[in-house]
Amino acid sequence: MKERFYRFMQGRYGQDAFSRFLLGITGLCLLFNVLLHNRFLGVLAWALLIYTYYRIFSKNHSARYEENQRYLQGTAKARYWADQQKKLWQERRYHHIYTCPKCRQKIRIPRGKGRIMVRCPKCQHEFQKRS
Repeated sequence: MKERFYRFMQGRYGQDAFSRFLLGITGLCLLFNVLLHNRFLGVLAWALLIYTYYRIFSKNHSARYEENQRYLQGTAKARYWADQQKKLWQERRYHHIYTCPKCRQKIRIPRGKGRIMVRCPKCQHEFQKRS
C-alpha cells in the first residue's frame, strides 16, 4: 500500500508553504462555518480545499513553484517580523530588551545586574536602566 502511494505521488508537486497556508485558511473557514452556520464559508472552504489538493497533486512544477514564490515574496516582511518577535521573546529569559530614547535602537542587557548605565552602540547616548 505504501509503495502504491509513493508511485502515485512520484512526479507530483507536493506540499509547500502556500499549500500549508491554504490548508490553514480552509480549517479556519470550516471552524467559522460550524460556529456561524454560514453557507458561504462552507462553499469557500470546499473550494479552497479542492484548490489546495489540486496544487499538491499537480505535475506542473513550474506553475506551482511560481505561485509559491509569489506567496513567499508577498509574506516576506510579515514572516521576518514574526521571526524577530519570536527571537525577542526567547531572549527575554536571560536578557532585558531596552530601546534607546534618542535613536530607538534596541539594546539587549543581561538580567540580574542591578541598576546600570547603558550606552547605546549606535548613537553613544547613555541612560540608566534596571537590569
